[in-house]
Amino acid sequence: MGVFVAVGLLNPLSEAFGLSASGAGLILTIYALAYAVGSPVLVSLTGGLARRTVMATGMGLFAFSAIAVVLSPTAEWLFAARILTALGAGLFTPITASVAAAAVPPERQGRALAAVFAGLTVAQVLGVPAGSWIGYTFGWQAAFLIVAVLSGLCCVAVLWAVPRDLPFSVINLGTLGRAIQDWRGLLVILFTTSFLGSIYVIYTYLAPLLTEHMGYGRDGITIMFVLFGVGAVIGNLFGGWVADRIGPFRTLLLLTGGQILTMPFFAFFPMGDIAFSALLILWAVLGWSFVAGQQIRVVRVSAAPTVGLALNAAAIYLGAATGSSIGAMVLDRFDTLALGWAGAAVAVLALAHLVVSQTLTRERGRG
Repeated sequence: MGVFVAVGLLNPLSEAFGLSASGAGLILTIYALAYAVGSPVLVSLTGGLARRTVMATGMGLFAFSAIAVVLSPTAEWLFAARILTALGAGLFTPITASVAAAAVPPERQGRALAAVFAGLTVAQVLGVPAGSWIGYTFGWQAAFLIVAVLSGLCCVAVLWAVPRDLPFSVINLGTLGRAIQDWRGLLVILFTTSFLGSIYVIYTYLAPLLTEHMGYGRDGITIMFVLFGVGAVIGNLFGGWVADRIGPFRTLLLLTGGQILTMPFFAFFPMGDIAFSALLILWAVLGWSFVAGQQIRVVRVSAAPTVGLALNAAAIYLGAATGSSIGAMVLDRFDTLALGWAGAAVAVLALAHLVVSQTLTRERGRG
């Protein structure tokens, strides 16, 4: 919720800080870049500490950053606070994923990782629309204050629930360096960037798109984010199930093809509410089914899965930054109806990326 609530509040944040639509998109872009750079480094620097300590520290920093967002007097302070948000999440997320992947046999990794990342989809089905509604009703500061309170409660829950003596493999910056030097494995990880980059071309600017071409205000935008979240939850669960049965590569091949076929429809507005709702849910299912399959690929090609998952988590937000930046460039030259075509074009590149990375890892015997 703390990450994605800003997507539903781009309009009020733009007004509060005097930003254009593309300027407001920097709220997500800067977060994504900070996560992409900071997460692997922080995970490596804390690689010798107890998992509970790292998780609690990350969540505590996340809570503090939400308060810093509320107190930001200028856009520059807002962007700095979002960097802190990224660093907190960058500590928490990959450690949780690595613990889950190590706790189950290989044939259940898809479902285990899907369970971990269900938090991202729950944030979209509940947190983003709720935060959007609260922000439009009581002011955007109220939404981030709720994030701060929930994050503080989660920090306490981590300290209470996660065992002190949880076993783990110690890693360091040298481990990170070796992972980055493994260019074939890095190419596999960066598929996350190209796939999500195609989605975020549209998703970052979904609220302005709906306002301009569908005439939606607070309630309409909130409902559509709820529907997107429902599709994301379905996709997250569906993707883990499918990846365990037909394998991660075939799963991702089908999903990327689905994105290529779906996203051009976002260029044909206005459309009926029912038709658009169906399109949004389908798009969300196809987009968020990718998580488990891609994480399985990363675990299998990484010599140090914790670092691989940290790099993959960084690639998630690098994809968000790339997609939102491409979307901003499209908006500067065209209008919001061009976003659908741009997203589909990036998805074509993602499909090529997937095939090439799979071929290279198979040649090395690690695919």
